[in-house]
Amino acid sequence: MSSRRWINGNERLVQRLLAVCVVACVVAALPIELRADTASDTAHAVIDREVWAVFHHAFETLDAERLNDLYADDALRATPEGLDTQGAFMGRNLERFAASRARGERVALDFWIDSRRTDATTSYEVGFYRVRITAVNGAELTTYGQFHIVLKRRDGQWKIVQDWDTTTIGGRPITSADFDRREPLSFAAAAHER
Repeated sequence: MSSRRWINGNERLVQRLLAVCVVACVVAALPIELRADTASDTAHAVIDREVWAVFHHAFETLDAERLNDLYADDALRATPEGLDTQGAFMGRNLERFAASRARGERVALDFWIDSRRTDATTSYEVGFYRVRITAVNGAELTTYGQFHIVLKRRDGQWKIVQDWDTTTIGGRPITSADFDRREPLSFAAAAHER
């Protein structure tokens, strides 16, 4: 059988194969970060539900124990003040949240993820945050910053193993202009349970 006759007899198959080839060429031409990665997309959904929704809820309800539970026991916390490899930041979370509750403060946390690199056991996430603290008298303090978080999958759960944040980039304060470049993440009420 000649190849021309075979093509004519299998025209639909040939059209489908050509369509698949065109799509494969277009996807191959995309930058790596724009290609769909089902495994990463699934991991991101799990991380959003198991870590970020819980983090958000714990922060806004001033539940330091729940917030601290998201961190690995050997987590590294880096701030402009230095490195914490002993988990002292967890004790400070307990003290800070208790003091905020005692003063009757309300806390609103908003954040969005700018960049994610994830495989089956590790995720590196960079984003921007806004924290609004409202005092009983209505006075409001708003802080903006950037965070870099490393998560590891341990015993079936994602845990924060490294946490770094700053309120400046290149010596310039992070402001609402930086934060307002994207909409903050939104979490359904049911996502707060872990």
